[in-house]
Amino acid sequence: MLARLSIRDIVLIDRLDLDFGNGLAVLTGETGAGKSILLDAFALALGARGDAALVRNGAEQGQVTAVFEPAADHPVHALLAGNDIATDDALILRRVQLADGRTRAFVNDQPVSVQVLKSLGEMLVEIHGQHDARALVDAASHRRLLDAYGGLERETDEVGRLWVARRDAHAALAAQRAEVERAQREADWLRHAVDELTKLAPEPGEETTLAERRTTMMQAEKVADDLRDALAVVSGPQSPVTALAAALRRLERRQGGAAFVAPAVTAIDAALGALDEARREVEASLAAAAHDPATLERIEERLFALRAAARKHNVAVDSLAALAERHAADLARMDAGAERLAGLEKEAAALAARFDAAAAALSSRRRRAAEALDKAVNAELKPLKLERARFATAIAGEADKPGPHGIDRVEFHVQTNPGTTPGPLVKVASGGELSRFLLALKVVIADRGSAPTLVFDEIDTAVGGAVADAIGVRLARLGRRVQVIAVTHAPQVAARAGRHLLISKGALDRGKRVATRVAVLDADTRREEIARMLSGAEITAEARAAADRLLDAAG
Repeated sequence: MLARLSIRDIVLIDRLDLDFGNGLAVLTGETGAGKSILLDAFALALGARGDAALVRNGAEQGQVTAVFEPAADHPVHALLAGNDIATDDALILRRVQLADGRTRAFVNDQPVSVQVLKSLGEMLVEIHGQHDARALVDAASHRRLLDAYGGLERETDEVGRLWVARRDAHAALAAQRAEVERAQREADWLRHAVDELTKLAPEPGEETTLAERRTTMMQAEKVADDLRDALAVVSGPQSPVTALAAALRRLERRQGGAAFVAPAVTAIDAALGALDEARREVEASLAAAAHDPATLERIEERLFALRAAARKHNVAVDSLAALAERHAADLARMDAGAERLAGLEKEAAALAARFDAAAAALSSRRRRAAEALDKAVNAELKPLKLERARFATAIAGEADKPGPHGIDRVEFHVQTNPGTTPGPLVKVASGGELSRFLLALKVVIADRGSAPTLVFDEIDTAVGGAVADAIGVRLARLGRRVQVIAVTHAPQVAARAGRHLLISKGALDRGKRVATRVAVLDADTRREEIARMLSGAEITAEARAAADRLLDAAG
């Protein structure tokens, strides 16, 4: 419920703090005192559209803060958690209206979007006026109210869950059917491609390996002749090895008598060793450069085949192996597709049957709940001087247009006079009638389908004393189940309130400006205000006596 409302610098309100409690609270005051301003400020805190004109003249900004104490099981907590907004016991909605037209929104001092603020406000408060039929325009809200009245939320949630499962099953079935049809169209080509790629047997990285081998072999062919020439120099007929060996032998025979020959012998022997090492290295290089032309031809043919396949399938050579696996998997899915398709068809049919059964059962319960709701609402109409009117919940079965809420289209209809054609509530009822139908409906479903705080803005306008008293009785009854705040000009309604707030205008700064004030009335001042509402500007003894009778009747 709303615990506190604080307003700063909004139109004629410079500073205002109001505390609220359970039950029915009324706001009264002369026309123009500021009741509409107060409600506009409250709506701003609930996410209504901002307006620079709301900022008090001379102020840079206005601000409205509404403090709520929602029940622990209220769904508003789920919305707060979904937006990562921490909360303890109190929920504080704050809206800042800047003079340049911009606004800022806060929840528990955490900045939020206006849309989040509006969503929270809609869950916490309903504001209804004589010409405000928002709660009764949307047929979707009628279905929700009927389900709340009949206690059908669990069945509705189950139907919604089945609807989602049914929808997902049909989507999976459609996707599988399209996949099977596509695979069947491509079956011959896929089999040919798989056979071709299986025979080719490409391996990842094979192109790089073959290209490197091909380059090495082609380079070896170019240097082989140079290596053979080098080998002829170090070991062929032109090689100095034979001459050096002969010279070495001669010098070795002479070195016994001539010690100075030893260095030359050592040097020539080293040269012969170096030439022998060079020969071995050149022979090894020639062996490494040796290649089989047939091998080079096979490598080039393999590279050509791989690259031709890659061009044909428009992929990189290294992707051919993965492509072969994908095509093989496509064929496998095609072969298994018919079996999976049959399974999905069976599953989709089963879910459709479960949804249809649950939706039909929900529809039947809705019709029973509608009968009870119609009876309860019609019982409230006579005291509201709508005794010739009839309220009816029209349920149109639309089995061919199922949805997440079942197969029913729910709409509230009324017949304002016998012999007239019943029609949608918002089209048939006049403004005054609409407000009374709304009140009757809210009295019936207050503890099931309403926000915890209801605000009624002058729904008793242009009604007589007996009707105003009946409205007051029903607002008080509502107040026993939810918090009710009513702006009223009817003394009969004011007398039924548990808390009475008087809105007035007063001069400030020696008459230089005017400000709206709100006073909480005690028993004596309340009696005077109700007497004023009865008699007008001059409060008479008869008006005070009449006020006493209204207060006594209200208990």
